Amino acid sequence: MRIQRTHWLLGAAAVLAALAGFWVASELDRGSPRLASGTWLPQAKRIADFRLTDMYGRPFTKADLSGAPTLVFFGFTHCPDVCPTTLLKLARVRKAAGLANLRVLFISVDPQRDTPQAIGLYIHAFDPAFAGVTGEPGEIARLAQEFGVAVSRVELPGGDYTMDHSAIVFLLDDSANVEAIFTPPFEVASMAADLKSAASFLTGARG
Repeated sequence: MRIQRTHWLLGAAAVLAALAGFWVASELDRGSPRLASGTWLPQAKRIADFRLTDMYGRPFTKADLSGAPTLVFFGFTHCPDVCPTTLLKLARVRKAAGLANLRVLFISVDPQRDTPQAIGLYIHAFDPAFAGVTGEPGEIARLAQEFGVAVSRVELPGGDYTMDHSAIVFLLDDSANVEAIFTPPFEVASMAADLKSAASFLTGARG
């Protein structure tokens, strides 16, 4: 009898533990959106201030990212496939999401060739609302490292070169903190739906 009671108590304890775990998980889930095509970070990542140059030749700092959510993508204008494909999808995502204040920022990883004018002509071919920045190589490298983007220059025959880089899209809140990341393949419909569900979570910085 005592053995049966012990088994019952152990079983009840296991059920209660499972229910408690489920409750805690549910409570935690209430504090963040569920993304179908991306990953919502358990803790928002703060980005240190930086100084770059926008497509009009004006200074561009972290303060310029405040006030509205932003999708950030690192790439370069001579990119043969990944960059144009991603930017085209981001243009469609921005339209499908229907969020009037959503911005898209293109950060060049090839400042040697990507002048402000070249970046402006390049990104506006995808969406006139897109913004683009370049800067000193050291500052670009530091910022890419802070975001967790791998960048390397690859020499090509004939003296030319290309750039290898991580194809990641970062979602920043209105205080310029990284809240979520999206990795390939980028599906327009699911990304747009994710942005809609996350819209209310992008106002104000998390701790």
